[in-house]
Amino acid sequence: MTAITIGKVQNLCAWLLVSLAATGCANTPYADAPQAGQSVRQAWAAQTLNVEAGQKKWPLADSDGVAMKSAIDRYQSSFDKPPAPVNVMSIGIGGSSSAAGR
Repeated sequence: MTAITIGKVQNLCAWLLVSLAATGCANTPYADAPQAGQSVRQAWAAQTLNVEAGQKKWPLADSDGVAMKSAIDRYQSSFDKPPAPVNVMSIGIGGSSSAAGR
């Protein structure tokens, strides 16, 4: 290598070192948000109606045993008969009187 090339390499290395040192002092985009994830935790807490609901083992005070039993029976009997099949070929037929491309 010639003296000019070695000087250019040293100059380049010096500038690279200075630029890397300067980026260490740069501000990160998340430095202003030390509580990352707080909004998710707040939204989750806002959607929870009763936090201690899973810890209670007794029935509600205003619940009726007969009504609860009939609701459970209706729910379980809804799986006895499969749902009616849907004809996917009839979607959009007869919906409008205009035809495309005419």
